[in-house]
Amino acid sequence: MHLNCPVIDVQAFHKALGDREPSPTERLVQAYLDEGVSAQEVLDQGLIAAMAIVGAAFKAGEVWVPEVLLAARNMRRGIDLLRPLLLAGGAEPAATIVIGTVQGDLHDVGKNIVSVLMEGSGFRVIDLGIDVGVDRFLLAIDEHRPDVVGLSALLTTTMLSMRDTVAAIRDAKGDDAPKVIVGGAPVTRRFAEEIGADGYGEDAVSGVEVALKLLGKGG
Repeated sequence: MHLNCPVIDVQAFHKALGDREPSPTERLVQAYLDEGVSAQEVLDQGLIAAMAIVGAAFKAGEVWVPEVLLAARNMRRGIDLLRPLLLAGGAEPAATIVIGTVQGDLHDVGKNIVSVLMEGSGFRVIDLGIDVGVDRFLLAIDEHRPDVVGLSALLTTTMLSMRDTVAAIRDAKGDDAPKVIVGGAPVTRRFAEEIGADGYGEDAVSGVEVALKLLGKGG
């Protein structure tokens, strides 16, 4: 950033992420770009830093899922503006994650939040959607060679699918298997350990932190 470029106001980004319309976030991103601030700085010091505030508030029980979803939507719109510039500048993703809700489960709210937070944290995200069977996960691993696979489940009845998917990845890939993290309302740390997952996220923010830590990129 040039010396005469403005210091990024993270609180302004935090306020914009909480707006019901995405336009304030888009305008703020564009305003900083117009002032000569690099896309990477807008992402890191603006969007990611602001979303970290939202995440901390969510973990503390100060905001709820609808507010996080709203912030995630607005953050995605901001990232959409930055992506061409980041790619043109040669920015490399921190890592690749394949993520999906396991077979038999049609819930995607938590997964969608994780996907946006992962993208904002520098991951290339391959979102397989909902009701994802073992074969689709294995095909995606072969195609995209991810560093991490994220499995989501919101029903206790589909936790067995999560177990089967982890086992299939281990059997198919052995020592070359990507790190596997799991999460969702009924999932516990003990269950994650029992099925052989590498990590467990008790919420969307924790999921990102766990993924980064497993890859040696977190604190």
